[in-house]
Amino acid sequence: MNGIELVGKIGSMALIRRADSDIDYNIFSRIGAELKPGMIWISSGATEIGRLDYIKRAGQELQGDDEDVKTDYAAQGQTILMENYRRYIDTRYSVRQLLVEHNHFNDDAKREHIRQFLLRCARQNAIPIVNYNDPVSFEENRKMELAAYRQNHEAVVECVDNDETAAVIARTVNARRLLLLTSVDGIYADPADPSTLVETITGDDLDEVLANIDAVKLCCVGASRKWAGGARAKLEYAAQAVQNGTEVIIGNARYRISQVLSGQVPSTRIGVKL
Repeated sequence: MNGIELVGKIGSMALIRRADSDIDYNIFSRIGAELKPGMIWISSGATEIGRLDYIKRAGQELQGDDEDVKTDYAAQGQTILMENYRRYIDTRYSVRQLLVEHNHFNDDAKREHIRQFLLRCARQNAIPIVNYNDPVSFEENRKMELAAYRQNHEAVVECVDNDETAAVIARTVNARRLLLLTSVDGIYADPADPSTLVETITGDDLDEVLANIDAVKLCCVGASRKWAGGARAKLEYAAQAVQNGTEVIIGNARYRISQVLSGQVPSTRIGVKL
């Protein structure tokens, strides 16, 4: 290991008070209070927060091409996202933003550059906040770039879904644990029935764990919002992290990070039996 104890990620809707169509500042406060050097935090939310902020100021949603709208919302939301992390993270620690794209992880030199940056953060008492760089990446161009990569590479990273970004970064830095925070307690056998929470997906060896992940994926349908991948995507990316020896935990953002990691509250834990 390289001293990276935790890579964590929070989804967009977990940062929002849906009933009020506003940011949930309590979530930012709770997360900020527990983030420390040696942790890497991947944060979705720029697009949705930018959308809400624009509506507050303009009184209506943006109209136009979906890709253009997403770009404009994300650019507006990034400043607000980082403002709130800086506000609530302990003032003893530096806060650094890292905006990534798929090509950064499909190029060995760029991936190593990012890895070294993230490891320096841990040594320099800094907390990196990572997000996909939506404002400069659009679907048509991204598809062309990925198609070109696939001609010469067997495994290609897309990273449009921040669950994948989190899993890729966890593998890149050999993190001990990967925490995916969402607006529910974890993965459900029946998404309509909260009593069917899948508390563990495990096995005696890696092959058994991966087979059990595939079985649970059959229960997963839908996503919380436009542009999101949902529970099935979380499990697909979790499998990639587990293959690298990382324990994956999917939990609810209403709880403290420490509560989810320690098993004090409901969650889904994925990994080989110890």
